[in-house]
Amino acid sequence: MYLTLDLESEEPIYTQLKYQIIAGIAKKELSPGEGLPSVRSLAADLGINLHTVNKAYQQLKQEGFILIHRQKGVVVNPDGVPQANEAYWSELESKIHPLIAEAVCRNVSEKDFLQLCSQIFTKFNIKDDES
Repeated sequence: MYLTLDLESEEPIYTQLKYQIIAGIAKKELSPGEGLPSVRSLAADLGINLHTVNKAYQQLKQEGFILIHRQKGVVVNPDGVPQANEAYWSELESKIHPLIAEAVCRNVSEKDFLQLCSQIFTKFNIKDDES
């Protein structure tokens, strides 16, 4: 999996890293049980502070995307990502709500918003369709 970070972005680097790893899992570029680079190794490869990588990894661990073993290192959760539960749906709604509010303020139609969402979903499902 290829990671690219925008060091000039307003989005924190650890967040960019976290979301790219999640996208890699969603696109099946990273498989359950697959190893990820160590904190030090990834930090050195990307030219960023190891605490930045550690913060991304800790959040991914808390959210169930990865496991961190002393002996095995960092791996994509072998059991897969936990399924959406009520708490996840609530969090998802709280994240989407301000995006929709801003889209409405900018006169983005519901149809166009949903079409964009559909296009993004399609990007994640391409690998499934090719199998």
